[in-house]
Amino acid sequence: MAERPYIVGNWKMNGTRAMLSEARAIDRAAQRYMKVEVALAPPATLIHAVHREAEQIGIGAQDCHPGEAGAHTGDVSAAMIADAGAKFVILGHSERRQGHGESDALIADKVQSAIAAGLRVILCCGENAETRDAGKAEEFVLGQLRAALPKIEDAGDRLTVAYEPIWAIGTGRAAKPSDIEAMHGAIRELLDEMYGEAESAKIRILYGGSVDSKNAPTILAVPEVGGALVGGASLTAEKFLGIVVGGSETVEA
Repeated sequence: MAERPYIVGNWKMNGTRAMLSEARAIDRAAQRYMKVEVALAPPATLIHAVHREAEQIGIGAQDCHPGEAGAHTGDVSAAMIADAGAKFVILGHSERRQGHGESDALIADKVQSAIAAGLRVILCCGENAETRDAGKAEEFVLGQLRAALPKIEDAGDRLTVAYEPIWAIGTGRAAKPSDIEAMHGAIRELLDEMYGEAESAKIRILYGGSVDSKNAPTILAVPEVGGALVGGASLTAEKFLGIVVGGSETVEA
């Protein structure tokens, strides 16, 4: 497992230029916590603006179209977000899978397009409550990953996986450390199988599921948890930096 935690804030459909002050505050504070790699994925309208403000943190996008260009009104290609300053893109998020009907095949095409454009990919996976309660969580999640992970030699430099159990997001039902450890361990075994242990070891597996400053130290200390994908708690510097501090505390001096 990579030693430097990767803490990524996903602003989702939130943010106008008025929120650039929060991005600046996160960036300045991140310079004090160099043991942690910090990144933000603002809405597409703010990628360039946040990129211009940032000195320390990575800037990414929340989605991209699989095509290079064409008659796709309202869509944005991987090359376009890279041109705006993005260095990575989040793909396969549960809100895209559920709200937009995105299939594993479509997500696989997006992954390939993003990598071709020189972007790092944060590939999301996760099961709903029915799948978890049926005892099929690992089978389901590994199936999502097998369908979308690319067969590339430099996977450690291009890929991050984010496990987000849908049943633990805003439901009041928390994932136990043992649940997280079991799933992250299964994902690691799949990455070892696909890319070899040496390359797999460079791929961080993030956890996302109502992460906040209170539970971050416990979650980030779980074996094979290489960071966190953070939603609502990333919208303000105060809340997000509490998680960054939690990540810093898990790194050996």
